[in-house]
Amino acid sequence: MSDALLDERAFSKLRWRCRRGMLENDLFIERFFERHAERLTVRQADALNQLMDLADNDLLDLLLVRREPEDENDTADVKEVLAMLRT
Repeated sequence: MSDALLDERAFSKLRWRCRRGMLENDLFIERFFERHAERLTVRQADALNQLMDLADNDLLDLLLVRREPEDENDTADVKEVLAMLRT
């Protein structure tokens, strides 16, 4: 995975991919993009994509710290992005 900054096209695709059906998740994600869009790396984008594979309720549980990542989501990159989303 790369620490190179995400290019504009990849960022646009990521942003589209991150649209959620639950308003609460959208609010976390929108705030994340407002704060981190200009410095988002390819590695972080991959981790965010991994989180977007979760169901809305599972993602919200992670964002609200009701639980921590498990199994394939229990990686340093996912935890880093999750921390960025939570703050």
